[in-house]
Amino acid sequence: MKVVISATLRSFFERNTELTAEGNTVNEILKDLTERFPEAKKGLYDENGKLRSFIRIFAKGQDLTDETARLKPLDGISEILLLPFVAGGSGQESIISDERRKEVSLDDKEVERFNKHLLLREIGVRGQKRIKAAKVVIVGAGALGSPVIQYLAAAGVGTIKVIDFDTVSVENLQSQVIHTSRDIKRPKVASARDKIRNTDRSIRVIEENVKIDAGNALSLIEGFDLVIDCTDNYKARYLINDACVLSGIPLVFGSVYQYEGEVSVFGYKGGPCLRCLFPEPPKPGLVPTCAEGGTISPLAGIVGSIQANEALKLIIGIGEHLSGKLLHVDTLGLSPDILTVKRNCRCLLCGDEPTITELTDFDYEEFCGLREDANEVPVEGFTPEELAERIEKGDKITIVDVREPHERAILHFPNAIVIPIGQLVRRQKELDPEHDTIFVCKEGKRSILAINTLREAGFKGPMYNLKGGIDAMKDIIFSNEGGRL
Repeated sequence: MKVVISATLRSFFERNTELTAEGNTVNEILKDLTERFPEAKKGLYDENGKLRSFIRIFAKGQDLTDETARLKPLDGISEILLLPFVAGGSGQESIISDERRKEVSLDDKEVERFNKHLLLREIGVRGQKRIKAAKVVIVGAGALGSPVIQYLAAAGVGTIKVIDFDTVSVENLQSQVIHTSRDIKRPKVASARDKIRNTDRSIRVIEENVKIDAGNALSLIEGFDLVIDCTDNYKARYLINDACVLSGIPLVFGSVYQYEGEVSVFGYKGGPCLRCLFPEPPKPGLVPTCAEGGTISPLAGIVGSIQANEALKLIIGIGEHLSGKLLHVDTLGLSPDILTVKRNCRCLLCGDEPTITELTDFDYEEFCGLREDANEVPVEGFTPEELAERIEKGDKITIVDVREPHERAILHFPNAIVIPIGQLVRRQKELDPEHDTIFVCKEGKRSILAINTLREAGFKGPMYNLKGGIDAMKDIIFSNEGGRL
């Protein structure tokens, strides 16, 4: 019989998470376990030999704690779970050394502030001192960064560095809950700094209003214990992953799209990295970013909170980590899954014979499809003003909207032919090669992919991209439409 031991009870079972025991009933299994692990008898039973009241025993979702149930044969059951009501035990594998922990102390105000942590046996004073001693880098102060920053600040992380080059805009306020209307047009790192200081003024806040790149990534994370990826583009994700692996710093990864999110821990104690899971990114425009495809507001809060939780477990040294695992959350179907991620021995970064040894040796622009091919015909485009002028003149042009249906419902482009990218090749006969064809999407990225796709399919007509996409054209006024786009 397989017996799963909850984290609280593992100290009584020599830190084992799972054990095999002999027996046909729960009582027989418990007897076998306590004979092999005498300390467990003190944890499971009181002085009168009765099972302690906070211990619950489950099998196939059924509660078998009752004395009568513990005497019944376990027919058809191959696994039971020992689950206490209150968690306990202490971690052994914190990323913060004992020397670092001993260098900090908690004053009376901190003891009062972090009382709920101090009551948890896994954390206690030692764990809270590790949190205070920790130095964490958070890359991205947007949707994912918002909950991560707030929860780590509330938990008392001693040093928090926030990296982001963007400013707050009104559309950020839907999901980037760390920012408010008063922060619009301010740097996101400044807004994040203020929120951290309002939470706990003793926290050392380092704001880096820069764009992370191959030239500064290593120096930005140098000397820190943990990096949390809260970015929203492929180049940054691979760059951060590579910098962390080369620096030997664990990385907490998180991503969101529409209603789904993912969380993992990369580069922890020889575990897999992002490249082991996804050796290369999709082609530009093939998969929309969260900015293009949208996300439901609470999703980033859910995923970011899990990222913060993973970070605290690594700092304190408790629980099971998502190293070697990928947590996938579907908030529509309420179906979380934990998938196994294995280290790839042929990984270019962390494999047995790595070829990526320095960030400067790797062309992230080319890898992520952001560098134009010298042999590829460049895509010409119109500015929003130029396109508006041609529309006003009544020029014979064809406008093709390659966005998905749910995006067009939000913002309609007048007189456009609707052809999603996946249908372009088979529907190219709907386009007149004698007229200029202008492709539009949300940000001007998928439309470039659309043009290159049709070129490869043999379409010979003149094709142009709307620079900046429909986002850049929101404030253009059309007199014949009687208002804005």
